Amino acid sequence: MSLSPSAAVSAWLLVLLCAVSGAYCLRRSGRSGGGPAAAGDAVMGFGMAVMAVPLGAGGGWQTPLLGAVFCAAALHAAWLLRGGLHHAHHLIGSLTMVYMALAAGSGAGHGQGHGHGQGAGPPLLTGLLLLYYAGYVVLGGARLATLGGAGAAAPVAGAAAPVARAAARAAGSTAHAAPAAGPAEVLRACRLTMAMGMLAMLLMM
Repeated sequence: MSLSPSAAVSAWLLVLLCAVSGAYCLRRSGRSGGGPAAAGDAVMGFGMAVMAVPLGAGGGWQTPLLGAVFCAAALHAAWLLRGGLHHAHHLIGSLTMVYMALAAGSGAGHGQGHGHGQGAGPPLLTGLLLLYYAGYVVLGGARLATLGGAGAAAPVAGAAAPVARAAARAAGSTAHAAPAAGPAEVLRACRLTMAMGMLAMLLMM
């Protein structure tokens, strides 16, 4: 079953967004402070990009590949839960990817690899996952907007920094300008983008 032009454009945009998010998280995982969480985000982003590619009926090679990768990712996330419940989102995301890969591979009402077409799989589980990701998107978006409001003062602080340094030197101190906002907001935005992508793919099931 072929995609309509509008659906194909939406699918490829989703592929692009997930791939870019995965690439940013992969870059973060190689830096200090990135760690396993950023690596897990990278795997999730690239896996979602692969699943979103409209390749044709039945899922093809996507089902066994994504199923194996995200079963391993789920085990890794479960292991990381020893360090805190903040890794639970990675576990839920990995299990969701396994669920969608199995649903796509079943071919029941699916026209594409990531589940375009009629519904398949237990509707209760799909509904629960939709509620989870909808809540994550709403709460994550609100938190990001709050942080963005606080970060809006950063350009003003940066512009005032030379004056502050001049005043500090005149006073004989060694004060430095306040550091600019770090990449934490961008990382949160990437995770929010992937959550919206997951929500979109669940709605397409």
